[in-house]
Amino acid sequence: MSGEWESWRHGARADVLLAAGTLLFVVLTTVIGQGDPVALRSVPATGWLLIVVGCGALAFRRRFPVSVGIATLAASVIYYPAVNPDGALLITLIISLYSLASDGRTVAAAAIGGLAIAGSAFGEYGTDESPLGDAGMFLLVSWLVAAVAIGAVMHSTRREREEALRRRATEERLRIARELHDVLGHNISLINVQAGAALHALSRDGADGPAADGPAEALAAIKETSREALRELRGTLGVLRQVDEQAPTAPAPGLRRLAELAERSRAAGLAVDVATDGSPVGLTPAVDLAAYRIVQEALTNVTRHAGAGRVAVRIGYGRDDVTVDVSDDGRGAGSRTGGGSGITGMRSRAEALGGSLAAADRPEGGFRVTARLPYGGPA
Repeated sequence: MSGEWESWRHGARADVLLAAGTLLFVVLTTVIGQGDPVALRSVPATGWLLIVVGCGALAFRRRFPVSVGIATLAASVIYYPAVNPDGALLITLIISLYSLASDGRTVAAAAIGGLAIAGSAFGEYGTDESPLGDAGMFLLVSWLVAAVAIGAVMHSTRREREEALRRRATEERLRIARELHDVLGHNISLINVQAGAALHALSRDGADGPAADGPAEALAAIKETSREALRELRGTLGVLRQVDEQAPTAPAPGLRRLAELAERSRAAGLAVDVATDGSPVGLTPAVDLAAYRIVQEALTNVTRHAGAGRVAVRIGYGRDDVTVDVSDDGRGAGSRTGGGSGITGMRSRAEALGGSLAAADRPEGGFRVTARLPYGGPA
């Protein structure tokens, strides 16, 4: 609210200064005539009133643009035939038409400009007097049309610039939300699985008595809290998942951290084998990050859904693309029904870089995710 008030005050001050500067210009061009020394023209009281009304109205051009346009049109229509056909009061109408069009009120600007042109044409060709002449009439029409056209172009340019800024801000916000979803979702899932495995181990080993009650209760609380945290995280950030993703603006995880990722999954009780085919090449940040996130999400799915004991991660560097392959020996696709599997998110990452992703059951049992990411993906 404070920012809007400051913006309004700044605009109001600018409009007052514009009105004062226009008034000074109109007064000087009206009273100073030709002569040696410089002659001063006399202006009747009606002329002064119309000058003050036309210029003063510009102080309200942002708050009441249509009313200002009508006021400057009325002042000009009366001023030129009745007071001074050579005066510069027309500039107030030109400014008001520009203000209307730049504010997005192109129809109102065109209507007021059309009335001004029609009135000028009637005064020029509908009476015996011809104060403007053909050249003057052409210039008048050109100025009025140019004021509306330039204002409309400025409005369109400003809207495009604002839309571009809004789109970039939205994309950055969604990118951050997606990274939070992937990183926190992965780690919270591991905490949940580890707590569950510890509880199972306590139960299997037959631990009993007061000494085991404390650890069991703590593990149960950790398991329940992590599950609730993961549910809330998905509910908050899941709707913000995006298809098109810009490159990260700061150093981001990549395949160089694949061993660390595999070690965390091993700590959760999952046997992870990592292998590389071909000679590693330097990947663009976007491709490197996407490959890492696909492996991360696939391991998260295996940990949470598959009931697998072993998973194989294979990174293949081909001539044109890098292949990410994650295979497990779990229950297959039947365990992945629902909205939390992350297959859609992984496929979106791959397709955003011009690649592809396939996810299906393996003939020998288990599930397999294979992604192909071209090296030329946008950085």
